[in-house]
Amino acid sequence: MSSALHLRDGGTSIVLDLRTDSVPTIVYWGDDLGDISAAAVDGLALAAVPQRVSGGLDVTARLTLLPQPSSGWLGTPAIQGHRMGRGFSPRLALTDVSVDGASVTVSAADERRSLSAVIELEVTPAGLLRQRLSLTNTGDDDYTLDSALMFFPVPADADEILDTTGRHLRERSPQRQAFTIGSHVRESRRGRPGADSTLLHAAGRRGFGFESGLVHGVHLAWSGNHRLVAERTPTADGFLAAGELFEPGEVILAPGQTYRSPDALGSWGEGLSALSARFHDELRARPSHVARPRPITLNTWEAVYFDHDVERLLALADAAASVGVERFVLDDGWFLGRRDDEAGLGDWYVDRSVWPDGLTPLVDRVIDLGMEFGLWVEPEMVNPDSDLARAHPDWLLSAREDLPLSARQQQVLDLANPEASAYVLERLDALVTENRVAYLKWDHNRDLLEPGDGPSGRARSRENVLALYDILDTLRLRHPHLEIESCASGGARVDLGILQRTDRIWTSDCLDPLERLQIQKYTGLVVPPEMMGAHFSSPVVHSTDRTARLELSAGIALIGHVGIEWDLTSLDEFGLAAVARWVRLAKHYRDLVRTGSVVHADRSDDAIDVRGVVSHDREHAFFTITQARTSVTLPPGRIRLPGLDPTTEYTVSVVEPSPEHHQPGQSPLAWATGLSASGRSLGTAGLQAPVQFPGRLTLIDVHATA
Repeated sequence: MSSALHLRDGGTSIVLDLRTDSVPTIVYWGDDLGDISAAAVDGLALAAVPQRVSGGLDVTARLTLLPQPSSGWLGTPAIQGHRMGRGFSPRLALTDVSVDGASVTVSAADERRSLSAVIELEVTPAGLLRQRLSLTNTGDDDYTLDSALMFFPVPADADEILDTTGRHLRERSPQRQAFTIGSHVRESRRGRPGADSTLLHAAGRRGFGFESGLVHGVHLAWSGNHRLVAERTPTADGFLAAGELFEPGEVILAPGQTYRSPDALGSWGEGLSALSARFHDELRARPSHVARPRPITLNTWEAVYFDHDVERLLALADAAASVGVERFVLDDGWFLGRRDDEAGLGDWYVDRSVWPDGLTPLVDRVIDLGMEFGLWVEPEMVNPDSDLARAHPDWLLSAREDLPLSARQQQVLDLANPEASAYVLERLDALVTENRVAYLKWDHNRDLLEPGDGPSGRARSRENVLALYDILDTLRLRHPHLEIESCASGGARVDLGILQRTDRIWTSDCLDPLERLQIQKYTGLVVPPEMMGAHFSSPVVHSTDRTARLELSAGIALIGHVGIEWDLTSLDEFGLAAVARWVRLAKHYRDLVRTGSVVHADRSDDAIDVRGVVSHDREHAFFTITQARTSVTLPPGRIRLPGLDPTTEYTVSVVEPSPEHHQPGQSPLAWATGLSASGRSLGTAGLQAPVQFPGRLTLIDVHATA
């Protein structure tokens, strides 16, 4: 075998140098190098070998796939573990390399420390770099695994880090900092990723944006505790690393037992739009990915809250159908004892005191109106005031005899308990079957605190994630056409582990369209728009008490899976007609949203947001121009439309508001009724931005000229 390997697919190349004394090292990850010769591949690997330096080790350590102190690595190691305090430093050495197309499997072992490892690398057809790590205890006694990370090199000139943080109602807020020597570590200990977790850890050239600047990023496809690291050492280029974060003693490998990591996925691009497009293409290529147009969804929560009056809900269903809704979802409040958020969780039976005939009258009306029926559940949670908690207190997660601090009057069900998970699966299976449920809104409204198995105090966080995955997989197997939304206090469980088993995420409980601009933009770094729930809000937004016009709320929702969170029975015929028009627009553009590329214009003046979706053949696009606040200049200057084919001529026209619309004291927008321009001029010179009040939006359509 050659001393170096070149793997390529989807516009991405990686080069592995096999000439190390332990396991291979990635010496290149980025743009496709083409069909270069074996000699050129070897030359690239040779060019990356560092020299010995004054004051350093006699062999300069390298960032291998499994960096280890035994090979001179003094940064964050790949594996940390021990056997009751012994054997803390393994020396895993290469035993085999197997290549299959754009995939390679690297095997390593340490016979003296009785450990073996398998690293699987794949360059996917979408151009992602996927890594998985397996570690096996080949000894005769237990091995405690404290941490296991997968490593991705970044270019030497990557000098800025981007990650996201947030809170409930303000998820995925970006933050940047210099990529200096040292470690920048992002961890989640919430039993779910959490609203404050980073969806992506990225490093690139200072000032990289959505349109330009080389950037690499890593995402961990895991729905529990995790650790993401961006690190640079004085003797090596920077790297990104990702892996689970274990509770103490959570992973103890018995003799012959194997730990298997979740997938770590790396992407890169000239600009964040190119990086995110690889994630979107990857998800869209899955056989399980939603292929049909995304149904316009109405969710009842902000319309009725816990007030489940049957006649009122039947009227809401009628109103929903009249504006073009295709899926009607009954939210919280339908099950036993659930009149507020202090009781009932866990008792997944229809409350006959509210629904004397069961859900059948509503289900029948919804289906007769041509809509699908959906139902809200929160199967992982329990109210202490519930029949389930009273009957099975041993089914609740706790680290000792008493329960952890409550949140939203809730405790957490221990799904790793086989009896508890069997109960949840049976109840969900029955509810879906009996009520012809086509869609489950699966909520998860609190972080896990002290997640243990009770008096023994053994940690159960990781086992609960795996048990959740098993339930979801089994439910989908029994009901192949069932769609599931991952909701967790809004967007607190957004990751590609949960999205392997669900069809969309609830992006945020905040429906304020101005807040949603940022939330949806940075959620879209990994999640394609058709998997992001984005609903029209009522005029006074529940979460911020801010007033938002319909065209703003609906226009920002267009680049997502569109729905409505509003009591439509409160609208007159003119209001319903206005909602119906935006529903028609959503249906008109939804296939483009489901298949096209999302683009964002980088602007020095962020008072105006410009984003859009461009078809893969670049024949059709639409853009929204949102005035988030007042601009310093008036008129505000030109905006650019990125992502178009520079050699194609396009017709550009305003869809909303009507072309003749203009504010008092200003002239009409010159190009509102249409103009012709090349993709190059639209992407460079741009066109005059409309003058808009803050909180207004203009929707424009772009078509290749016939």
